[in-house]
Amino acid sequence: MKKVVLFLLLALPLLTVAQTKIKETQVPKSVLISLDKKYDSYKVKTWYRSPGQYIAEFVYDGQNGRAFFTHNGDWQYSSFPVRQEDSPTAMNRYFVDNYPGYRIKSIDYVEQMDGDIYYRMIIVKTGVGYSDNELIFDPRGRLQKSNAPDPDAVKREFYTLNNPDDDNVADEHLRNLKSHKGGKRPDAVEDVPEVAAIDTTAEMTAHFNKLCPPSKITEGPEWVNRVNGQVVAYYVNRQGVEMEEVYDLATEKHVMSGKVLDKNHYTAAIVKYLAEKYKGEQYKIERMIVYTFDTKWRIDGKKPKPYTYVVVSQKVKGLGNKLKYTRMEFDASGSFTNLLAQPLDKNDIQ
Repeated sequence: MKKVVLFLLLALPLLTVAQTKIKETQVPKSVLISLDKKYDSYKVKTWYRSPGQYIAEFVYDGQNGRAFFTHNGDWQYSSFPVRQEDSPTAMNRYFVDNYPGYRIKSIDYVEQMDGDIYYRMIIVKTGVGYSDNELIFDPRGRLQKSNAPDPDAVKREFYTLNNPDDDNVADEHLRNLKSHKGGKRPDAVEDVPEVAAIDTTAEMTAHFNKLCPPSKITEGPEWVNRVNGQVVAYYVNRQGVEMEEVYDLATEKHVMSGKVLDKNHYTAAIVKYLAEKYKGEQYKIERMIVYTFDTKWRIDGKKPKPYTYVVVSQKVKGLGNKLKYTRMEFDASGSFTNLLAQPLDKNDIQ
């Protein structure tokens, strides 16, 4: 894919609209010719039709993508999903530094008909019912356009919610961020104040007692809230394994169970990934937790697959014994999926 400087800051609309799956025989010849002119050695997987558009879901140069054409056959733009680990470091750094309490839904590499290219990142506030926000970055990862909330307001709200008894903590934290060399976040020990434990509901307590009766527990439970609208019970089972039971505060339903792995049982694929990622660097896996969703829990009508949460620490030059923590998520196969901006809660490694 060609690399040119991004001049146009307004991204073409990539919003999902009604699409109908069609056969290639239903695609106008002008569209097929345009696709042939734009890409060579491609393979179309599926064709779709939407109002005023034809869309090719295809594979090009080993990458899955989508090409959009007008009903007259003119190519408009193409988008290619990008893994967070493969996107520009500056772009990921901007998200981590400015949007605590948010998660990345998707990243796309976009080519436009006028030759411009850019990255489109979709983020959303953790929790239920929040709208998507779009950030546009140039090929080097520099922000060009955004409809996301003001970063200072986001950080002020996040740190105020996590320390409601201190009216000055948010403003003080923002000053620390702005004064820190290079604009990077200070160490997490100073970043994130502790979140107070909350009272649990009768339904959550009853479910936990049934799932984990006292006879199966040696320590706990300790109930703690998370900023994404969840409540978690930390405990240690009879086998000495640290466990978590996570509940949704809005519905009071059990969401998932977490199991802290000892280093002898770390996922091999994740260990290999980290060894390659941090090749030549000193690092340590501080924590690896496998989360398995409740059999009744659904997202968009589907049961989510298990995933693994990993915390990696590194010593930072010039900061003495302070450590830098990187928080990542991996899918059931051990493939990297997401980078988290802050600790899960007060019991997470700070």
